[in-house]
Amino acid sequence: MKRENHSTVSEFILLGLSDQPEQERLMFFIFLLMYLVTGLGNLLIILAIRTDSRLHTPMYFFLTNLSLVDICFTSTTIPKMLVNYISGNKSILYINCLAQVFFFIWFVGLDSILLASMAYDRYMAICAPLHYTIVMTPRVCVFLVILCWFWACANALTHTLLLTQLSFCGHTEIPHFFCDLNVIIKLACSDTFINDLVIYILGGLIALVPFIGILISYIHIFVAVLRIPSAHGKWKVFSTCGSHLTVVCLFYGTIILVYFNPTSTHTAQQDTASAVMYTVITPMLNPFIYSLRNKDMKGALRMLLTRKSGLSL
Repeated sequence: MKRENHSTVSEFILLGLSDQPEQERLMFFIFLLMYLVTGLGNLLIILAIRTDSRLHTPMYFFLTNLSLVDICFTSTTIPKMLVNYISGNKSILYINCLAQVFFFIWFVGLDSILLASMAYDRYMAICAPLHYTIVMTPRVCVFLVILCWFWACANALTHTLLLTQLSFCGHTEIPHFFCDLNVIIKLACSDTFINDLVIYILGGLIALVPFIGILISYIHIFVAVLRIPSAHGKWKVFSTCGSHLTVVCLFYGTIILVYFNPTSTHTAQQDTASAVMYTVITPMLNPFIYSLRNKDMKGALRMLLTRKSGLSL
């Protein structure tokens, strides 16, 4: 079927999380607070790693990029939602909606691939420590990060370009607080077979492949841990991987609830609640998870805050 290369709508309406003015005012302050906490927390993680030479290792290099991506990730959706709440205007221009789709897919894909890269780093450090410094060189780490950015960007660009080929015949209400690709495709009045097919193919590459890589890495790590004779040695390994594994469970757990659950088992409200979890809550919790469970990060943050405040702790 021939695909129309145009859209008959100039804007969409983001219905948001509520249509009650009292609830919207409350959610404005809640999400503003969470956005500020997310930005400040991840920024502190980045500054602490950059200013402490002891943390200039592959693991913290990947963590720096993950924190940067989390700041960008939340900035893709929350500011527009806050503007909608405070202005009372829930419309978003078609071109701005496309831009939001592009950056959202880009950063969520980056999160997925970076988490897999961090799992591979932990695998090399624990299962092949003699080869770790040879394999995980600064050049390799930079190459992996650049590859992550370009791979995720190519994935997002593909979906966005295919989205421009769809027509929307007056269906402009998006039952979400941001322009979600799957929701927008359902609003199209033209054939979406190619879009759906590409979502399954590229979605598998950008989400399932890194997830399988993480599972394989941690299976090898757990087998290696079981071979450690001392309980102290086992606890040390688990404490090293615990933060990353917690973030992985939060990120992939909510995504699986939204995108890999049968549609008959959940409602649109449940999808939106799960989306809030992985788009807002998880990026906000990441700095706390990595700082509270990591002695090196706590020490670096303490030194950073002491240096900035001029106080001695």
